[in-house]
Amino acid sequence: MSTTPNKETARQSGARDTSKFTEATRVPLWDPEVDDILVCRQVRQETHDVKTFVFSAREPRAFRFYPGQFMTLELPVEGMVSRCYTISGSAARPYRIEITVKRVPGGAASNWLHDYMVPGKEVTVSGPTGEFTTDATADQKLLFISAGSGITPMMSMTRTACDLSEPTDLHFIHAARSPSDIIFQDELALLITQNPSLKVSLTCQASSPSHAWSGFTGRLSLPMLQLMSPDFLDRQIFCCGPGPFMDGIRAMLVEAGFDMVNYYEESFDFGAETAGSFDEPAISAPEISDQTFRVSFPKTGHIVECSPGMTILSAARAAGLLPIASCQRGICGTCKSKLLSGEVDMQHGGGIRKREIDQGKILICCSTPTSDIEVEI
Repeated sequence: MSTTPNKETARQSGARDTSKFTEATRVPLWDPEVDDILVCRQVRQETHDVKTFVFSAREPRAFRFYPGQFMTLELPVEGMVSRCYTISGSAARPYRIEITVKRVPGGAASNWLHDYMVPGKEVTVSGPTGEFTTDATADQKLLFISAGSGITPMMSMTRTACDLSEPTDLHFIHAARSPSDIIFQDELALLITQNPSLKVSLTCQASSPSHAWSGFTGRLSLPMLQLMSPDFLDRQIFCCGPGPFMDGIRAMLVEAGFDMVNYYEESFDFGAETAGSFDEPAISAPEISDQTFRVSFPKTGHIVECSPGMTILSAARAAGLLPIASCQRGICGTCKSKLLSGEVDMQHGGGIRKREIDQGKILICCSTPTSDIEVEI
């Protein structure tokens, strides 16, 4: 005799009838090819110059992303600009997207967000995307090293690990200018009490008269690293922060004999406020030959010859222009531009939607001309 209750016996016994919960009633996944509007739901002040912005979709959507990935926001600044911001929230909390943004003096995008982004306001986005990620719940020894707003991908990874399970063996080192500049300090202290395998170490370049500080002081050095994470040579290391900070970390690890195969870093500055804030390759004058194509920029009147294999971004810089760009790999979407005429070969990494391509948009960082072209940047 079957022991499986039918709908009638389920009603009589008070058991919940789950047959009505069909696929149509479930919260659909966010589809980056279709969905592109987020609504601000909450704004939190993290430090004196850092805010967290919490978003969700207009209609219920579940976000699927890896901790450490980012979203690209289109902001109504100087017409319209695109900026990348790491998702700082946990990937285990799929119904919202959080970004944490530091106000940069003179920075158009960060200042607009701080001044005008309020609950109820909508923003056009693309993503999530990005390759800087790890599984912090895996059976491996990890070390996160960050500085300043580079803490955001590390916080997403740490929050995700703590939400899903106790981190197996995770050390987290963060460097800040002063105690008042430590982002997520209270939450990190709470996570330590809840997760015994999580070890957090903080260092400040200088103390602050308004904030008592008894922790490490000064720039992160090799002796300091050895105290914070004595077995760092045996760990996988993920690093994110300003370019000079990461340069120093790499040099420090090489000096210590660390196997750099186990080192990963975020190679461009999320939310960069100015062009050229990343490590730019040297640009040589393009060769003039029968194979070159003419690249015209009607807005500025610049025209440059583009040699074979040269990207439009490199051509623009050779012409003295400074278009906003970050990843240079066709991932972030910040260099999205309108192709007015001609044809290009675009080898992107997911930073542009098919419908945007159909509208004539390209990513100039990964597009090479295959004819004379005109580009609006």
